[in-house]
Amino acid sequence: MTMTMMKTRTKKTKDHDTANFDGIMAGLKDAIEIAEGRADPATYRVHVPDAIDVRAVRKGLGLTQPEFAMQFGFSVGAVRDWEQNRTKPEPSTRVLLRIIEKEPQAVMRALEAA
Repeated sequence: MTMTMMKTRTKKTKDHDTANFDGIMAGLKDAIEIAEGRADPATYRVHVPDAIDVRAVRKGLGLTQPEFAMQFGFSVGAVRDWEQNRTKPEPSTRVLLRIIEKEPQAVMRALEAA
């Protein structure tokens, strides 16, 4: 690469890059503390999905509506209503559905009879 092709970086650009990097690193540190359970819950908010495709979650697990409802403690009517967009799951239910989508085995283990 020749000198004429290299981008000239100004002090302002370098300062901006440093600030961006510092912000990213601070966010990463916070995320690690949250993931490891070391963060104060009052200092962060859990992201609740606005919408979740219940049918896709259920079908991804290869379950019928009654099987899905029974496996995870929902009523069949609620599953049907969510899938047909008649009603929207409550925020806490959307969080559970997201966990079921990402880590179904963890939810199944947690819900097993002791």
